[in-house]
Amino acid sequence: MSTQTPAGQRAGLRQWLGLVVLVLPAMLLFMMLTILFLAIPHMAADLRPSSTQTLWIIDIYGFLMAGLLITMGTLGDRIGHRRLLMAGAAVFAVVSLIAANTSDPAMMIVWRAVLGIAAATQMPATLGLVFATFADARQRAIAVGIWSGAISVGTGLGPVLGGVLLEAFSWRAVFLIAVPIMAVVAIGALLLPDHRNPAAGRIDLASVALSLATLLPIVYGVKELPKNAPLALTAIAIGAAFGTWFVRRQLRLHEPLLDIRLFGNRTIAGALGVFLLAATALGGVYLLFTQYLQLVEGLSPLRAGLWVLPGAALLVIVSTLTPALVRRVPPGHLIAAGLTTQVIGYVMLTQVNAVGGLPLLAAGFFILYPAVAPSMALTTNLVVASVPPHKAGAASGLATTCSDLGISLGIAVIGSIAAAIYRTDIATTLPTGLPERTAAAARESLDSAVPAAKTLSPELSTALLTPAREAFTSGLNTAAVIATVIAASAAILAVATLRHIPRTPAN
Repeated sequence: MSTQTPAGQRAGLRQWLGLVVLVLPAMLLFMMLTILFLAIPHMAADLRPSSTQTLWIIDIYGFLMAGLLITMGTLGDRIGHRRLLMAGAAVFAVVSLIAANTSDPAMMIVWRAVLGIAAATQMPATLGLVFATFADARQRAIAVGIWSGAISVGTGLGPVLGGVLLEAFSWRAVFLIAVPIMAVVAIGALLLPDHRNPAAGRIDLASVALSLATLLPIVYGVKELPKNAPLALTAIAIGAAFGTWFVRRQLRLHEPLLDIRLFGNRTIAGALGVFLLAATALGGVYLLFTQYLQLVEGLSPLRAGLWVLPGAALLVIVSTLTPALVRRVPPGHLIAAGLTTQVIGYVMLTQVNAVGGLPLLAAGFFILYPAVAPSMALTTNLVVASVPPHKAGAASGLATTCSDLGISLGIAVIGSIAAAIYRTDIATTLPTGLPERTAAAARESLDSAVPAAKTLSPELSTALLTPAREAFTSGLNTAAVIATVIAASAAILAVATLRHIPRTPAN
């Protein structure tokens, strides 16, 4: 059943108000990928998570959102995208309220995971409803552009909004902000047409389970590798085995969860590979950048958020200009140029020091952050344009999945490496005479060391925080080296796989 706008009919006020309803969750759900970046030091002071638990709290949301996007898109086709959007918004609001009142780090991981599932129900529903609401081709293109821009704005402004909320309230406000917004979405969805696809394929639950059984053990293994190598390698091996099973199953199914054969297309494989690498490099460094602002420089949440704001504004500007630039420059070259610019920014971050490092850190971030925009803005169009119309939905879902998955992988992999370097460095530089509980906290992470230092005398506090901040900065420098290599590899891949794509015609 479908009550979408009749073909060719131009949208009126009701449809444009409906677009506002669809843009709100698109912006908020991607904002929730990064909004905790500035909140984590304050959350850690209350919940006292381990460094590994901290990474899970941040990235489990993105992993489950990415892992279930395609599944939820199929579910929306079967039961109706509007119904799924309303249900997802209601669940997101309720669970956000619960998470805001959670005092246990393990339960916070659980609630962030549920939020990721609720987010996955809404993202494909919003895009499906954009297409159902706007039948006129020109208006639909404008609506899709606004929807895509909302994702860029949400990702960029997450830490900024987090800083504002933390300045006025506590870290719990970063969850509570979702409650009224999702209430508006659940009610405002009544403005939207009901849309479903009677010919939608069935949901292969076995494939869903296999995809998660592949991803989560590998991520767990990467995070545990510095602490327990045998257990970590076992988990990675288990994930790889499930991954092999998943791929073989997809190749056998008539209606696979993930059409592996799409990756045989050079453009699709190249665009998605480049975007995944770019998002991975950015995800880990973005987190460490925001932590440096508060934990090393000692900035308030609001001031830290304001340091993020110029980079976020530049990201939006470059994203907006990219469609015009690609009329003059082939997309593969434009994406490669952006990634090469990112390399310059990452190299600058390798030279940041714990003392007086803010100007260089900010300059590097302002260069590298907006430079990801060409890849972010062009990937979906490159992928969708390379498949037959009946596979366009699956192809666009892959692009969104790569964004979520890349940012979360960066937090997990690069964040774990930075944490391991911190623990290695601080183990040999801690001052003597510390209470055992304080020393244990300092050995875990800088998040734990800063509040623990407040219980010490000024002299001992300085003696603790100086090496702790140097150890953290060493981890940041190493993370930037890794990001440099990843971004350079992505630039080379862009030239190798996308250079055949011509410029977009002016008309």
